[in-house]
Order: sequence, then structure tokens, then C-alpha cells
Amino acid sequence: MILTCNACNKKFVVPDSAIIATGRMVQCGSCGNKWRQFPENKVKKTFVSPKPKAFKQKIEKPKKAKKPSIKKPREISLYSPEYLAKKHGIKINELKPQKTVKQIKKTNISFGFFNTLILFTILFISISRILYFSQSFIVNIFPLTEFYLDYFFESVRNIFEVWKNLITY
Repeated sequence: MILTCNACNKKFVVPDSAIIATGRMVQCGSCGNKWRQFPENKVKKTFVSPKPKAFKQKIEKPKKAKKPSIKKPREISLYSPEYLAKKHGIKINELKPQKTVKQIKKTNISFGFFNTLILFTILFISISRILYFSQSFIVNIFPLTEFYLDYFFESVRNIFEVWKNLITY
């Protein structure tokens, strides 16, 4: 069922089962007008719809300006040991507690992820350069290491090529 407000002519859709045979009081969601609605097929002939009410504009009175209140400064700080002891019964010693050996061992000092990554990169480059420049000396002393050193440097060259291709493309 489609209802139409008498005051603002706004239309609303309401299920047919919501309006009973004896009628029902409905209110416009837009302007607030109230009226009695009957089902469309059983409209009473004697019902006269009320005239729309004239809307009065609400006039707001100007608010009085508040006088700025002057706050008194506290005589004692809320976090001072005297106040905490007096109000809450908390006693605070002025001396800071000493850390035990167990507490000192528990504190973790981290080097950080990126610092560790930079350190390992520098160490890897340094060790590979030292191996590269001392390769002939190491092979003269330990002839079996020649195969392993060649394999290592070939792997390093392959990794370098992969990175170079990733950066260029």
C-alpha cells in the first residue's frame, strides 16, 4: 500500500498487512505529521482528515556566555610521593631499585635485521675476495680444493648474473 502524507505529500510504501480494518495511526517520517490511515478497500466515509498543522519555527535563545573560571593551582602534585602515600597508601622510595644479574642478562640487545644483513653481505664479499686473490696459493698447498674453489666462484658469478638481470629488467 502506498501512503501519502497530507501535509508534505511525501509517499511511503507500507505492507498491506500493517494497516488493519479499524485503521491505524501513522506518522510521516519526513515532516512528523500524524493521521489515521484505513485500508484502501474499507475506507470510512465519515472520516475527515485533519488539516495540516502549521509549523512553528523554534527560536533558540542565545546562550549565556560563561565566565572563565579561574582554577586554583594544586597545593600538592598528584604524583608526588606525599600525595600518593596520603591518598592511596602507596609508599615510594626515592632510591631506584638495583638491577640483579638475572635482570641484566635478560635484556636483549639486538643488532637489527638490516644491520645484520649488511654485515653478512660485507663479510661474504670480503671472504670471497680473499679467496679469489689467494686462490693460486691455496691450490698449490691443497691441490684437491681447486675443484671446490672453481665451483664456488662459478656460483658467485651465476648469482651476480641473476641479480644483474633482475635489476636491468
